[in-house]
Amino acid sequence: MSTSDRDDMTTVVMACEEFMASTGIAPERLRELMALGWLESRTEGSVQFFRDADIYRVRKLERICCDFELPVVGGTIIVDLLERIDALEHKVRELQGFED
Repeated sequence: MSTSDRDDMTTVVMACEEFMASTGIAPERLRELMALGWLESRTEGSVQFFRDADIYRVRKLERICCDFELPVVGGTIIVDLLERIDALEHKVRELQGFED
């Protein structure tokens, strides 16, 4: 799913601590994902905010990395490719007239 597609969705924004609690990731992992450019935050004052839509992505990433003993970079590539496949399958169904 492209960034613009994700931005079009209705999102709820949550503070960093709530995001980490919801995903179960450590602060170091969060910083690593942000350094890779895989997660983006919005900063207001000294508080970072994240989209709730990224909870699912991070949980999927953690599961893939754990299950297949992959480094984070490999996991992010897989999650991104899975999202692209999903978007393409949706587009095919749409073009075939199965979805609006």
